[in-house]
Amino acid sequence: MANLEEFEIKLKQLNQEHLLQFFPSFSDEEKENFLQHLQSLDLDECTGLFERAKKYMTHTPQTDDMKPIPPSQFEAEESCDSETLKKYRNLGLTAIADGQVGVLLMAGGQGTRLGVTYPKGMYPIGLPSGKTLFQIQAERIRRVQHLAKKHTGKSGKVTWYIMTSGPTDEMTDSFLKDHNFFGLNSDDVVQFKQGLLPCFDLDGRILLEAPNLVALAPDGNGGIYRALEKNGILKDMRRRGVKYIHAHSVDNILTKVADPVFVGYCIDKGSDCGAKVVKKAGPTERVGVVCQINGRFQVVEYSEISEETAHLRDEKGNLIYSAGNICNHFFAASFLEKVSNEFDKELKLHVAKKKIPFVGGDGGVVKPTTPNGIKIEKFVFDVFQFSDRFVTWEVPRGSEFSAMKNDDGVGKDCPKTAREDLLALHRTYIEGAGGVVMSREVEISPLLSYEGEELESRVKGRVFTEPTVLLGEEEMSINGGEE
Repeated sequence: MANLEEFEIKLKQLNQEHLLQFFPSFSDEEKENFLQHLQSLDLDECTGLFERAKKYMTHTPQTDDMKPIPPSQFEAEESCDSETLKKYRNLGLTAIADGQVGVLLMAGGQGTRLGVTYPKGMYPIGLPSGKTLFQIQAERIRRVQHLAKKHTGKSGKVTWYIMTSGPTDEMTDSFLKDHNFFGLNSDDVVQFKQGLLPCFDLDGRILLEAPNLVALAPDGNGGIYRALEKNGILKDMRRRGVKYIHAHSVDNILTKVADPVFVGYCIDKGSDCGAKVVKKAGPTERVGVVCQINGRFQVVEYSEISEETAHLRDEKGNLIYSAGNICNHFFAASFLEKVSNEFDKELKLHVAKKKIPFVGGDGGVVKPTTPNGIKIEKFVFDVFQFSDRFVTWEVPRGSEFSAMKNDDGVGKDCPKTAREDLLALHRTYIEGAGGVVMSREVEISPLLSYEGEELESRVKGRVFTEPTVLLGEEEMSINGGEE
C-alpha cells in the first residue's frame, strides 16, 4: 500500500487510471489483493501490446509474394517408397526409445461449441469403448513406447506436456488423476497453463470484469512459447534430455501421437520446425495454407487468399496452394528455446473485435449488443517464419485428420463425423489384416495397434457382424476378453 501513489502515477501515464475508480470502496484486504492482481499483469507490456495490436487491426496481409512450398522442403507419405518410410519410422522409434521425444498437447479449449462446459479432451465421442480424446491419445503414447522398445530393446519414455487454460486446468488435472493418467507414469505427464491477456476497449483502455477484477482472455495457442518458459517446461525438457517435440491440438481424433514417421522425417532432414499438412479438399475449403511469403514460411488464412490465387493449378491439374494446415507440428527443443528467448515479442498478433461484458461507472456489469472491445491472441504457427530449416510432411486426410469443433447439429467437424472417420479407419486396418467388417462399430484399442500393425492374429478370417472393441492384452486381462 505504501507504493499506491507511485502506482497511480504509472497508471495515469499509461492511460489506465480508470482501473482504480472503485478502489476507495474496497476493504484493506481487497485493496491489497487488487494491487497485486494489477502488478501481476505487467501493465507496461500490456499497453505496448495494444499499440502493436492496433497495427494489425488495419493491416492488410501481403500475399503478392506468396509462393508454394519448394519440393526440397516437402514430402508426402503417399509418394514415399516403403524403404524411405521405414527409415523415417526407425529414426523416430529410436529417438523415442532414447527418451528424446516429447508430446506437446494443446488442450486449453472448452467444449462450448460441443454443448458442454468441460474440456474437449474429456469429451466421450460415443465410441463403442466409451473412450475420451484424452484416453485415446494417452494410449497411443503407451503403444508407441511399446513399439519403440520392440524395435530397439530400450524402454524410453515419451513425456506428455499438456497445456491447459484457466477454465480447463483443474478439471483436466482431476480427470487425469482420477483415471490414473490412463496407464502412463504420472512423472511423465506435465501439465501447465497458457497465459492470459487483458481485454481492451477500442481506445486501448483495459476493461474490468468486476470492480476488483480485470477482464482477461487466453492468449491463444501461440501463447505456448511464453508459457513454456514461464512454467519451467523448457528447463524440464533439458533435464529429461528431450530433443524433439510433437505438438498438436486436442480435438483431432486421428492424431498419431508422437508419430515416429513424422519425427523421423524431421530428424532426417535436420529440421528445427516442421508442419504436417493435408491436401486441401478444394480451392475454397476454409483452412489455412502453409506457403512462403517473402522467402519465409507462414500459414495464410483462407480469408486472406484471393479467389484467383486459391484456384491456381499446376500443369497436372493439382492445386498450387494445397498444403492445408492441421495444427500438427514438429519442433526441435532448441528451436523452442530460441523462440522463447529471441522471438516471442515479434510474434504476429491476431485481433478479434468482440462484445465483451464490462463494469460501467456505477459498478454494474454492462452487456454490450455490439462489439465494444478486442481480444488479442497469438497463433502457434506464427513461429514458422523464424525457422532456418523448415519442412512439411503431407499425410492422407482419411488416416490423420478429423477435427471435432462443432456439435452434431452442424454435421461437419463434429463428434459424429470424428467417430465415423475413426471407425472407418479401423475398418481399413482390419480388412488389410484379413478380417471382414459387417458392423459399423468395430473399434481397435490404441493399446492393440497404433496404425494397423500386428492385427492378423486377432482378425484374419474373422467376420465382425456386431459392435466390437478389439482390446490390448492388458485390457483383455482386466475385462476378461473382448467387449
